[in-house]
Amino acid sequence: MGETLRVVLVDDHSIFRSGLRADLDPSVEIVGEAADVAGAVSVIAELQPDVVLLDVHLPGAADAGIPDASGGEAVLRRSSLLAPRTRFLALSVSDAAEDVVRVIRAGARGYITKGSSGEEVSRAVHAVAGGDAVFSPRLAGFVLDAFGAVAGETATASDELDRLSAREQEVMRLIARGYAYKEVAAELFISTKTVETHVSAVLRKLQLSSRYELTAWASERRLL
Repeated sequence: MGETLRVVLVDDHSIFRSGLRADLDPSVEIVGEAADVAGAVSVIAELQPDVVLLDVHLPGAADAGIPDASGGEAVLRRSSLLAPRTRFLALSVSDAAEDVVRVIRAGARGYITKGSSGEEVSRAVHAVAGGDAVFSPRLAGFVLDAFGAVAGETATASDELDRLSAREQEVMRLIARGYAYKEVAAELFISTKTVETHVSAVLRKLQLSSRYELTAWASERRLL
């Protein structure tokens, strides 16, 4: 299947991880594994893999400060800036439209079910690494339906973003991805107090009441 890809496998069932690892093509090298949100974020940041095979439902989202998200969403939000060149492929037993749409909006490049063969998963990993979007056939319709009005949503999001300064937009995206105030401050080299001031301004300008509403707002507009 071409070049060897470095892959991190994230799933809370060790038996599934072992079985999948044995079935994958030799060109897919599992360089790390994790079973929960915190472990996944840590190993992804450390190893900077080409692709992450990510279970949608993982324990630890609440501990990561994102209680309203699935575990897979939480990993995506926390890892997007820590590993900017890494691509994410969701792998789940669920084929529910809500699960598919939420992880794609959070940043996954594809979504396939755990009924896929090792060869199918391997091909999907290579496709995602190459920049393609990959979905199990029955899931593609959900994605088309969910993003059919992207042009209109993009225009609306652009108008709303015009209310924010460039720095406020930077803070908004990090907060919406689940970063704590101290983490935002470290990322942008500003004080925690300044972050708090920017967040207050963002919420006021967008007429939102909490960081969780901000995350939902940004996710709906594909700004994460």
